[in-house]
Amino acid sequence: MFPIRFPSFRTFLGASTIALFGATGCAGESEPAVAGTDQPAAATSAAADPAAATLASASREAVPGVPQITVYKTPTCGCCEDWVDHLRDNGFSVIVHDQNDLSGVKVANGITQQLASCHTAVIDGYVVEGHVPADLIARMLHERPEIAGLAVPGMPGGSPGMESAPKEPYQVLAIGKDGRTSVYANR
Repeated sequence: MFPIRFPSFRTFLGASTIALFGATGCAGESEPAVAGTDQPAAATSAAADPAAATLASASREAVPGVPQITVYKTPTCGCCEDWVDHLRDNGFSVIVHDQNDLSGVKVANGITQQLASCHTAVIDGYVVEGHVPADLIARMLHERPEIAGLAVPGMPGGSPGMESAPKEPYQVLAIGKDGRTSVYANR
């Protein structure tokens, strides 16, 4: 099966708004991590779900010196896979959680519809929404700004993971801890 590619976020938004912000999660999926903590959004008992406990402990094991990022995406999104490859190509250790419903991850990490994209990630206390370039994630980790994280709303052409679409200018937004946004970088 070929990955589905969306020409623009406007196309994606219409069909996916309910998927992004509808139900709170699917049975059997691991709980999303919350940026700023090392805890899942809801506690999972090791006795109740040993596989989830193993996955949770594996998620915390980091390779020394390699930034580790946890990515939540849907299993069929090709541009999400391309973004994960972009992160790995740029030195990140990536843990991927495929889920059919990302609404719980987005809500737990303060991602609004205006900031939403097709995947959400957490790294070292920050949330990363959408096709944020790896160099800007590294810059954020180096500078340690007092923000909740970074977002590239939508799916702009030419952004990492969306290289097959015509390039368009886009902004990478800093998400304040109060939910307000400001421009972190122009690309």
